[in-house]
Amino acid sequence: MDNRINTLFRNKKNEVLSVYFTAGFPKLDDTLKILRSLQWAGVDMVEIGIPFSDPVADGPVIQESNKKALDNGMTLKNLFSQLEDFRKNIKIPVVLMGYFNTIFQFGVESFCRQCAETGIDGVIIPDLPAGEFISKYKPLFDRNNIKNIFMITPQTSDERIKMFDSVSDGFLYVVSSSKTTGTNLISDDFSKRYFEKIKKIKLSNPTMVGFGIHDKESFEIASKYANGAIIGSAYIKAIAETKTFRNTTTEFIYKIRPKAN
Repeated sequence: MDNRINTLFRNKKNEVLSVYFTAGFPKLDDTLKILRSLQWAGVDMVEIGIPFSDPVADGPVIQESNKKALDNGMTLKNLFSQLEDFRKNIKIPVVLMGYFNTIFQFGVESFCRQCAETGIDGVIIPDLPAGEFISKYKPLFDRNNIKNIFMITPQTSDERIKMFDSVSDGFLYVVSSSKTTGTNLISDDFSKRYFEKIKKIKLSNPTMVGFGIHDKESFEIASKYANGAIIGSAYIKAIAETKTFRNTTTEFIYKIRPKAN
């Protein structure tokens, strides 16, 4: 069954730009304002972070945004409430990124149902083991047409990468290094050799590079090896103190990818 992620990659093969932000940051009720600003600025997909007290895959910038969002009172229940009617205005694919404990406490079945009802297209759950997802939860995700996005790291074996590819049909998240988010290592030789290895496997799913994408150069490098890239920490920094999300977001996105794209 198609969803917006499938449609996006069917229609656009390269320089796909996805942007991450943390729900409830800078302020509790900023979620829809940021979503509208990102769509208006021309991003292709958005990743909304579900705040968590110990986001182990994330660097200090996103960790701090998680802490601030939790202090603001953001919860998964609040987020679904904020997103209740967002599809009236937002047409681009939207993915939720969160840690499994939050989703498990909410109830996995309830989570999938709420995602489907509100119009969420996919999820990224870094700490949910692939075997557990496949054996326990995949039918539930499939039934609700929610794409579970697997993350590939430099330590992931070719066999495991191929397994991820065979059990998913959204896209594969290629983590650029073994470090946390916010590190700017995208242009080093190790990353390039790693990206070349992924490309040579000839996966059936599109790939998006994340971690370390922060400017036009790193976005373009990542896009040489994948269908596009995901920007997180750099955008969080940009909106941390802004008074006008639309202006700040537009200026930020046009520096990454000019409006003509």
